[in-house]
Amino acid sequence: MTDTHHDLSKPPSYEKCLNSHEPSAPTVVFLDRDTIPSHIKIAPLSFEHQWLNYPDTTPSQIAERIVDADIIVTNKVVLSEEVLAQASKLRHIAVTATGVNNVDLSYCQSRSIAVSNIQGYATQSVPEHVIGLLFALFRNISAYHNDIAQGEWQKQGKFCFFTHPIRDVAGSTLGIIGSGTLGQATAKLASAVGMKVVFAERKGASEVRAGYQTFDSVLKQSDAVCLLCPLTESTVNLIDKHELELMKPTAVLINTGRGGLVNEHALVDALRQGVIAGAGVDVFIQEPAPKDNPLIMNQDLPTLLLTPHVAWGSDSSIQKLCNILVDNLEAFQQGSELNRVV
Repeated sequence: MTDTHHDLSKPPSYEKCLNSHEPSAPTVVFLDRDTIPSHIKIAPLSFEHQWLNYPDTTPSQIAERIVDADIIVTNKVVLSEEVLAQASKLRHIAVTATGVNNVDLSYCQSRSIAVSNIQGYATQSVPEHVIGLLFALFRNISAYHNDIAQGEWQKQGKFCFFTHPIRDVAGSTLGIIGSGTLGQATAKLASAVGMKVVFAERKGASEVRAGYQTFDSVLKQSDAVCLLCPLTESTVNLIDKHELELMKPTAVLINTGRGGLVNEHALVDALRQGVIAGAGVDVFIQEPAPKDNPLIMNQDLPTLLLTPHVAWGSDSSIQKLCNILVDNLEAFQQGSELNRVV
């Protein structure tokens, strides 16, 4: 077995000649290895191959880097028909995430290019992040920290002070939009800390399935609403001005799904106007979020908590992701299907 991993910050001419003495070995190109922390290890594959690591890849670099690839590994690099057409040897795209909206699936299907994803790896990490944001928002932890930093405690002159409301998570209602693996795991953890959990039916659905409540009903009754659904054409701006106005003025919104699920401008307006009491956001329409992103521009709001798309990112979850990635690659090489999207 040959398992050659190269971390590429070297000239392309050097990269392409690596292991050229093994022409039959498939070339695996990881386009954004830095999406996985360096201390997390990817196990060697059992079959002969050449593995090329790029820390990250810009749109202008994609075509050149995949031209000789048999297998592409990527988390978030956008693989359009235009760039994929340059990779004549390509047989498999292994996405190191659950969402595959960065890949042109129609093109892959038309060219018999397999696409695999990774599911169920963050069932501990994401729910804990959701609950962490809930506790921080309900108890205004960040706001109190900022008050102390600004000398408010000394100004008050008492052993404690109450400049922000503090609410218990236990006994409150969590509305979950998205009832997949992550939604179910979050419901289990929320129930363990004393929350009542309700699942939302699809927005605008003509029928309500057993175990669900109407979309609007969940928004109206929940003390916290959590988004754990995928981003599709039908879920863009799933939460907009109208939906925010349906929520309680004491409610908070948590988005650990995808940035496009929420109209970011409408969310900022709702926070500034007191339409809702707070928001915890881990995902953004554009990532990294530019400086003129409305959430970034309003990050000083005491009712807004931002994290940089790390809800999925505990060490144990990422290691599990890497293990599943290897399983997907091994299965494809053996001619079997595992976690196949296409």
